[in-house]
Amino acid sequence: MRIFLKSIDYNIWKIILNGPDVPTKQNADGEVVKKEDNEWTEEEKKKVELNSKAINLMHCAISFEEYRKVSKCKTAKEIWDKLRLNHEGTKQVRETRIDMLMKEYEMFNMKEEESIDQMFERFSIIINNLDAMGKSYSEETLVRKT
Repeated sequence: MRIFLKSIDYNIWKIILNGPDVPTKQNADGEVVKKEDNEWTEEEKKKVELNSKAINLMHCAISFEEYRKVSKCKTAKEIWDKLRLNHEGTKQVRETRIDMLMKEYEMFNMKEEESIDQMFERFSIIINNLDAMGKSYSEETLVRKT
């Protein structure tokens, strides 16, 4: 989904990661407060629209089951964080998954009745899962492993 969102507009991806850019101002007491809609500049309106576009894109890209989990979220960042937690788990769960995948990678061998294609598919799944969790290997290392 990252590539999909970045390809539409990189600024949408930044809104998803950092949260919406809500226009603010200083009031008479020197406090920073949210601007009213009618006070927004054209540039501020465009930045606020990015959050709505990001929400719309993510709603269109996910299944109905996942949509039900995030439908109450108000910002694209909230949706992303909830989806990420649902798919990757907490930091501790994520580290455990990485450890398990690394062990699978290290112990990887061709099975007796397995074709080259089946072996390569199994290897690709391990590598792709590791990559999705932020652990990647150089092509050189992967070629030597297979």
